Amino acid sequence: MLYQETFQRYEIKYILSYSVFCKLLETMEPYMMLDQYGFSTIRNIYYDTPDFRLIRHSLSKPIYKEKIRVRSYQCVQDDAQVFVELKKKFADVVYKRRMTLAYDQTLPYLSNQPIDIQDSQIAKEISYFKEFYGQLEPKLFLSYERKAYQTRQPSNFRMTFDQNIFYRTTQIDLRKPAYGNALLDDQQVLLEIKTPTALPLWLSKFLSQFQVYKTSFSKYGKAYEYMMKG
Repeated sequence: MLYQETFQRYEIKYILSYSVFCKLLETMEPYMMLDQYGFSTIRNIYYDTPDFRLIRHSLSKPIYKEKIRVRSYQCVQDDAQVFVELKKKFADVVYKRRMTLAYDQTLPYLSNQPIDIQDSQIAKEISYFKEFYGQLEPKLFLSYERKAYQTRQPSNFRMTFDQNIFYRTTQIDLRKPAYGNALLDDQQVLLEIKTPTALPLWLSKFLSQFQVYKTSFSKYGKAYEYMMKG
């Protein structure tokens, strides 16, 4: 399976009721199909400084923000390949860089321990990020069940639907099962539209018809807010 390493796009988010989600699946069927991941349970480990500098800055709604995480699309073993992702957002445009690494190398790598990795532009960007922020440590495990779709015609337009979004601050390990505290009601679905351009007309009409409006929703940000509330 080939993996895309760089992304530049808009990411637009909506919270759907389950009934509207079902109607949208019916409406999009002529235009969209499951992508290479299809149905998956995504697991993430978010790294941050000891004082949560990254997410606190992000929640202040700056024009530029960035974060780093380790991601897998299944429960992994030590030597499994996972993604180390550097995600940046500037003026509503999202830029994502990612590289693959054996899971048992990610903690020493992001903790600035010397390991042998392939020299690449993405590795250089991540190295600069680590040097700039100094000490990074795993802060949060965040998982969700995702249905991922791409257009039937060649295009960079994608739609993903996330349910059962859980976070936890213990057992921050991609080898562990997906469980934790819920971020959404069990009858809610997070829609993320990923596009380099405008929305297709059929989707714009659907969102208008059902009065679905875009929202600002950061999974890590929302989890951090819940954590601070105790």
